[in-house]
Amino acid sequence: MTHPPVPLGTFPTPLEPAPRLAAALGLGPEDLWVKRDDLTGLGGGGNKIRKLEWTVGAALAEGTDTLVTTGAAQSNHARLTAAAAARLGLDAVLVLRGAPGASRSGNLALDGLFGARLAWAGEADQAGLDAAAAEVCARLRAEGRRPALIPFGGSGALGARGYARCGEELRAQLPNLRTAVVALGSGGTMAGLVAALGTGSVLGVDVGALADPAAAVAAFAAPLTSEEVTAQRLRVRRDQVGAGYAALTGPVAEALRLAARTEGIVLDPTYTGRALAGLAAAVREGDVRPGEKTVFVHTGGLPGLFGHPAAVTAAEAGAGAY
Repeated sequence: MTHPPVPLGTFPTPLEPAPRLAAALGLGPEDLWVKRDDLTGLGGGGNKIRKLEWTVGAALAEGTDTLVTTGAAQSNHARLTAAAAARLGLDAVLVLRGAPGASRSGNLALDGLFGARLAWAGEADQAGLDAAAAEVCARLRAEGRRPALIPFGGSGALGARGYARCGEELRAQLPNLRTAVVALGSGGTMAGLVAALGTGSVLGVDVGALADPAAAVAAFAAPLTSEEVTAQRLRVRRDQVGAGYAALTGPVAEALRLAARTEGIVLDPTYTGRALAGLAAAVREGDVRPGEKTVFVHTGGLPGLFGHPAAVTAAEAGAGAY
């Protein structure tokens, strides 16, 4: 049974033209648009709001009083889970990779502002994070609480419904859309877009969060569409991961500067920066072509920029002396 979503965001989000960025990438001035899902409202905005409407809606229907989720230290999803809990009068426990003090500012500052409690899992892989979260839930139940475990990144077939709705918004806003370009992390955002727009109309740029992101997208999208969705049918770029999820690469640093200096749009170094670097590479290689309507899906993540020392240093270095 699928429970109704709980309203958390402000929709539909704007679709804005980006002519100067288009020209810098080698596209025509009317070819590129930005879907502003960084402006979803709650908790600093971002794509996780659409997923949380569904996953938290299901949790509320089951009578939860505490939301538990997992992520990296600078997780956007964890930050927005904490914000959703605050809005709904729930508690939040965030099970994060790393140790206290190793990562500062950015999303962690907002986690604390929203009143979340943090459980640090050390340098755990996803299986280790899942085990730590299960232990937290068991302890909460022993205390008489009713925890709900929200999946990593909010991703799954349920959370992907939020991005199926986003895909429907895009079709209404730009009926002749050819390609929607989006960061591919835990898979749910791309999966929902694929369910609404089709496998050929979505280009996912892998950020290095999962070993096999295409398989995750296919699994999440398949229940939401009559189209056959397999990992092999998806358009996925895996050339922007570099040294890993937390690393800042040269192409990503350039993408951050390019978006900021052509359109005044701020991206983050982990997700949207990689997505724009992937779009730039796709244009160079002819996978995204002039004359076709392309949408860059801005999934938010601004607080993460301020928790990424290398990105902050690179950004500050861009300010010239007068």
